[in-house]
Amino acid sequence: MSAGTLRSGQVAEAAGANPQTLRYYERRGLLPEPQRSNGGHRMYPPHAVTVLRVIKAAQRLGFTLEEVAELLEAGVHRHGRRDAGLQQRAQQKIAEIDSKIADLTVIRASLTEAVAAGCDDLTVCATSPSCPLPFADLAEEDRHGGPCC
Repeated sequence: MSAGTLRSGQVAEAAGANPQTLRYYERRGLLPEPQRSNGGHRMYPPHAVTVLRVIKAAQRLGFTLEEVAELLEAGVHRHGRRDAGLQQRAQQKIAEIDSKIADLTVIRASLTEAVAAGCDDLTVCATSPSCPLPFADLAEEDRHGGPCC
């Protein structure tokens, strides 16, 4: 083991992950394949801890592993550019989140109306004209060849 390198367990512990996560990220190309010790142990540079923390933080912010890989790749190849695409990607992610929030707000309002109306059985509620849930919209789409099962 050379000075300044870490075994997979050490990297995983320092980053709050498990060793299997490191191997998975290697297979996905998010982490470069590490050097091996004479005994065959994976030996990572200390920077691997930072990369692993960045990957986990980006996932918590809603980025997919594919998006994280693209951001990491852009950072490596930015060639003097001021940013590595994070600004644009973050703005896109904010738009996605805003859209999901809008959808969830509508869903919450519908469920709140269902609770207030005393809906207790989905089948009965679906056939009631006073049901606040969007069953009528779904039936309309189904009759006109819209989205369905």
